[in-house]
Amino acid sequence: MLPLKIIATGKALPSRCVTSVELDVLLGKPEGYVKKKSGMTHRYFAEETDHQSELAAAALRDALTRQAIPAASIDLLLSATGVSEQALPSTACRIMQPAGLAHGIPAFDINASCLSFLAALQLAASLLNTGTYKRIAIVASDLASRGLNWDDHETSLIFGDGAAAVIVERGDGRTGIEAFRMETHPQGKALCEIRAGGTRRTPRRGADAEDFLFRMDGRGVFRLAAQVMDRFIALLFAGRPFGPRDMDIVIPHQASHLAMQHITKRLGMPSTQVMNIYATHGNQVAASMPTAVHEAMVTGRLAAGSRALLIGTAAGLTVGGMVLVL
Repeated sequence: MLPLKIIATGKALPSRCVTSVELDVLLGKPEGYVKKKSGMTHRYFAEETDHQSELAAAALRDALTRQAIPAASIDLLLSATGVSEQALPSTACRIMQPAGLAHGIPAFDINASCLSFLAALQLAASLLNTGTYKRIAIVASDLASRGLNWDDHETSLIFGDGAAAVIVERGDGRTGIEAFRMETHPQGKALCEIRAGGTRRTPRRGADAEDFLFRMDGRGVFRLAAQVMDRFIALLFAGRPFGPRDMDIVIPHQASHLAMQHITKRLGMPSTQVMNIYATHGNQVAASMPTAVHEAMVTGRLAAGSRALLIGTAAGLTVGGMVLVL
């Protein structure tokens, strides 16, 4: 067990709620088209004046308030995002002031696409166990709506915006990470991408407007994920006295309604043991998994003594999983 204790969680959503029926009208489709195709009932989109860092700060303030934790007690901030607020500087440094954190503490970004939170949680546990930090805040945020191509219904209909936060300490060793594994398969690096925004495609190097929008080869992602998932799950649980069916709850990355069905089937779990908030939140990129963790905790589905499996895929193609004891 790698000791870790979650002492608070929080979340924040933009004020604009968009229903599937509204999108039916927007796209000129018959009523029920978006819900049938995407599995969504509604999701939340940021307004044009909203900033990702402010939404992230609201999620962190929510976590602090719920457990009456002083902001000054946080000694490290990790921002887990799939797409940053801007190329430079980090999103983390833009979260600090609106969150009310102390000036001078370190703050930096973790980017593993949709699995950024999972990577940040493992890193936080490692740092806490070196004694370098005592209390770490992890905030995951993404505004997926800013990069949607509405001409591509396969991808544009599954996403939503949001932010979620967890605050962690080392704890007493009775809770923590029992298993962790992450794999990246670079043959899938072009299956999910936003080509512009970095140094590869810029206005000076021929970037056009579509290079700033998300693009995905859904069938390619499914095929590659299907090829690696069974082996990945076997290695994640190798040598452990427990397996997927021993989990009290599974919290997947909320990728899509089809992805949720697929991972449930692969694990051989009943749907009642799988935390599914996709229909009302959509795929919130890096914010999806911690939002689901927060919802599981506030509804009592993830309680003290529970053993949870956090699992999902991300651009790269990356696969990740963690067994977490609360």
